[in-house]
Amino acid sequence: MNEPAASRPSGVGGAQPLMSIGEVLAQLRADFPDVTISKLRFLEAEGLVEPQRTAAGYRKYGWDDVARLRFVLTAQRDQYLPLRVIREQLAQWDADGAAPEWSRPALVAVGPDGEVPGRGAASSGESAQVRLDRAELVARSGLDESTLGELERLGLVVSDPPGWYDGDALIIARAVAGLAAYGFQPRHLRAYRTAADREVGLFAQLVAPLARQSDPAARARAAETARELVALSQQLHAALVRVGLRSTLGR
Repeated sequence: MNEPAASRPSGVGGAQPLMSIGEVLAQLRADFPDVTISKLRFLEAEGLVEPQRTAAGYRKYGWDDVARLRFVLTAQRDQYLPLRVIREQLAQWDADGAAPEWSRPALVAVGPDGEVPGRGAASSGESAQVRLDRAELVARSGLDESTLGELERLGLVVSDPPGWYDGDALIIARAVAGLAAYGFQPRHLRAYRTAADREVGLFAQLVAPLARQSDPAARARAAETARELVALSQQLHAALVRVGLRSTLGR
């Protein structure tokens, strides 16, 4: 029996089988549950993948295209790399006649101290899909009830009606629990909330015009812009703190 076209890797049995955008989405959804057709179209518009077109204009993807998409999505999710950096890496591969590994991307962004930024962190889509009740949040974060209540009073942790917490609430709660081990109290963290609100105001001015458009590609671009702004903000904050601590550490 012949193997179904959509499950056969590139290079097996001659010419590459071609898939529709819906079939590609099904291939990617297991590892990237928040990917959408709009996202795939956006990545094409950004020049990161170039599917073939039928005479009627329908997109047709080969396994090399799927490999590129996996590379892009993994680099975004795990390393928070901006599309500009990913595009440059892919362009270099194209110039060298190389290609990303079919099974899993190999690009790793290493920080100045050898860390891999974003390793293990949830994407915004994944964070929004997490649902924890209050008891689960306390148990998984290591906070006690009184500290969680103080964080809510300060606006550092926010629940969704009727009292569910998402993945970002868990990340915040765990970070606060870690800082508490060094003597930090919730009242010391008000500046974080204030700084975050200022950034939200700045970033919203950039992404809101795109997010308000009815075009799915524009909304996908808004989400991508927001993701890159957050990643750049994290890098800037970490670098500024490192610079500020150098004199204290005698470096």
